[in-house]
Amino acid sequence: MITETPIERHPWPPFMPNDPRMLMLGTFPPKPNRWSMEFFYPNRMNDMWRLMGLIFYDNRDFLWDPETNAFRLDDIKAMLNEKGIALWDTAMAVRRLRDNASDKFLEIVEPINLVDLLNAHPTIDAMVTAGEKATGVIAEIAKITPPRMGECIPCTVGTHRVTLWRMPSSSRAYPMSIEKKASFYRMMFIKTGIL
Repeated sequence: MITETPIERHPWPPFMPNDPRMLMLGTFPPKPNRWSMEFFYPNRMNDMWRLMGLIFYDNRDFLWDPETNAFRLDDIKAMLNEKGIALWDTAMAVRRLRDNASDKFLEIVEPINLVDLLNAHPTIDAMVTAGEKATGVIAEIAKITPPRMGECIPCTVGTHRVTLWRMPSSSRAYPMSIEKKASFYRMMFIKTGIL
């Protein structure tokens, strides 16, 4: 008897500062056994918060607490609120085709309702996708050709005009040094006026 792979629903609501300027979008969280916190990019081995530490504090470990072996969630939220950076993912429900967090083996069953999200937060004028799968989902919704790595493209989602930036994945499986990834993100934050 063949059993169908179960559907997983996204565990969290979007993180929205007051009047967000930028929406950063990944694909979907890893399985709970990989979490160091109940928040976006929870895996200790994912470098998103180290990238942010390098860019905003010139210290890759600024948002890491070695005593608890976890990221400093209160400091992460304070930074995101200060910078006006919202977080969400492009998949609301998935099937894991393999027992891991790889985007390559995620089947998206339900994508983000991006039109409603942007309508509810009209101050967002930039979106950032981290990784190929997330970029593909947003490009399909916006009916555009995905931008190349490190580049952006203007688009319309519903009636909302926004610029879509494509950044490298923060996963360590993506073959690029953290310093090189940080240079892409830093340039994007400068060009959007956040840095």
